[in-house]
Amino acid sequence: MSEAEFLVSGATGRTGGAAVDELLRMGKRVRAYVRKDDEKAAALRSRGVDIAVGDFTDIDDIRAAMEGIRSAYFLHPIAPGIISASAYFAQAAKEAGVTAIVNMSQISARREAVSHAAQDHWLAERVFDWSGVATTHLRPTFFADWLIYPHWGREIWAKKTISFPFANGRHAPIASEDQGRVIAHILANPRGHEGKIYTLHGPVEMNHTEIAAAMSEVLGAKIDYAPSSIEEFKQKMEQSYKFPPFLVQHLVEVAQNYRDGIFAGTNDNVERITGTPALSVQAFIKKHRNVFA
Repeated sequence: MSEAEFLVSGATGRTGGAAVDELLRMGKRVRAYVRKDDEKAAALRSRGVDIAVGDFTDIDDIRAAMEGIRSAYFLHPIAPGIISASAYFAQAAKEAGVTAIVNMSQISARREAVSHAAQDHWLAERVFDWSGVATTHLRPTFFADWLIYPHWGREIWAKKTISFPFANGRHAPIASEDQGRVIAHILANPRGHEGKIYTLHGPVEMNHTEIAAAMSEVLGAKIDYAPSSIEEFKQKMEQSYKFPPFLVQHLVEVAQNYRDGIFAGTNDNVERITGTPALSVQAFIKKHRNVFA
């Protein structure tokens, strides 16, 4: 393998991809940990990114990917297996002499979480803490990307309506690219971030009526917010989207968490860590308005 210093898992996804972009912009040598050596991996390779292939079920694959690495980013999908994956990742990092890990958690991660995924994220945080490898935990609120995800973005634009089951709850949407910049800067300069838990928020806390108004302003079309019930949302995920049960259970519980204020708040962590403010909802929609073409 090359002399890469930074390992990024989930490098073909949103936060990992944004972290790779920022690290390359900073002139850093990057290795991507990917499940398949496909066209997405080839695109990364063409940009000078080293490619390591494997998953989180084989400690030998992870250990090989860690060779020569200083700092590593851990991202696990919302699916079973994160606790064992964290243990493999942490042990491989320890064996390889990796000095810092950035762990993507979530704002609802806590011991008493009803969501199995959220509780597992909390336990995964503890695994990294026990490992002795200095770890920074990131707990983002809901992504601004929820507004453009394929399932929801197309529906919002087709119906000119946001119908999430969030009642009048509030949050400050955080763009995945802003999270990627945070990841990259901590990987590159982990000193002072060791052992910290950072919640990540966008710059303005809003409810979905306000979010719909912000989208309307940018897109030049009236977008309304017509909240659904949690049960209606659950049925749509199961019947229309065909989401796996683990993900459905998680999203049902975090919808209630959202109503209860768990996702609320704002801060300047993105700007403080990266030097650049987080995107507003308006700026995010303008940047991605092609989704609504």
